[in-house]
Amino acid sequence: MAQTVQTVTGPIPVSALGRTMMHEHLFISFAGAEYDPTAIFDRPAFVAEAVRRLRELREVHGVRSFVDPCPIELGRDAGLMREISEKSEMHIICTTGFYFEEMGLPPYWRARTADEIAELYISEITHGIGSTGIRAGAIKVATGAPVITELEKKFLAAACIAQIATGVPIITHTQDSVGGPEQQRLFADGGVGADRCLIGHCCGNADQNYHRTVVNGGSYIGFDRIGITRFQPDEVRADGVARLVQDGFASQIMLSQDRHCGWHGKMQRQLSPREAARIDELRAEGKYPPPYTYMFTDFLPLLHARGVNQADIAVMLEDNPRRFFGGDGILGK
Repeated sequence: MAQTVQTVTGPIPVSALGRTMMHEHLFISFAGAEYDPTAIFDRPAFVAEAVRRLRELREVHGVRSFVDPCPIELGRDAGLMREISEKSEMHIICTTGFYFEEMGLPPYWRARTADEIAELYISEITHGIGSTGIRAGAIKVATGAPVITELEKKFLAAACIAQIATGVPIITHTQDSVGGPEQQRLFADGGVGADRCLIGHCCGNADQNYHRTVVNGGSYIGFDRIGITRFQPDEVRADGVARLVQDGFASQIMLSQDRHCGWHGKMQRQLSPREAARIDELRAEGKYPPPYTYMFTDFLPLLHARGVNQADIAVMLEDNPRRFFGGDGILGK
């Protein structure tokens, strides 16, 4: 059992995590944006806005910790995270690990062996990211759809090696909310305990049998794209959470939103004219990117209406993150 968790400002007691957002982002930049002359990044303005948003989370909604599992190649900037953490007084945890094949995995690292990739992960966990001295507190794994590719399996195997070597947990991305059970099997094959893994983005899958398969597999399950309604209406997400809670699985659910505060350049897909116009409207109103507070103002009331009580919320937002990072196992299992 770990006594501490590594944040971008140094280790803290696991008991100090408090209310935790388990899958959010500060800044995203897909490879290639740096060549776009229209992609302008005003760092001081971004830092000020990120600090404002995190302070609101902390002061109004009691959030103490913010996990940013940004993949290495999606603009991860540990120094930027540390600056924002210090100014906002929010614990921020960053990760090591790459994205999935279709949208990530730099060619250099595609050519490396699983052991070589694992060496990078272990170095970032034990020594620090680049020359920053900032250590990753978890490992990020991402797989595509409709199946996990052979290349992705190599990076997943590297994550298993690094997890066993360091003891830090694994947070996953599942594209299109499929592949969670397959990830679990590959983690098991790599010798990683199911309870050391958070299977991400399961709330994009409306099939409650899928959710049961993941929790029956012994992992934490991520309902961590709350508010992204182009993937799933939040009413459907709330139904899924309520059913799992009613069936006794509250101790395996992680709630978060996968939101960002800053995005460098254009989106990774072409927006429709209607989408672009709506974003322009929201930005003019100061509502884009959408606030991190949405889960508390809009989603938790949906859970309360379905019989999920405040004690259940505390388990999902406080107890589960603490046990996940502490390696204490699933509560009651």
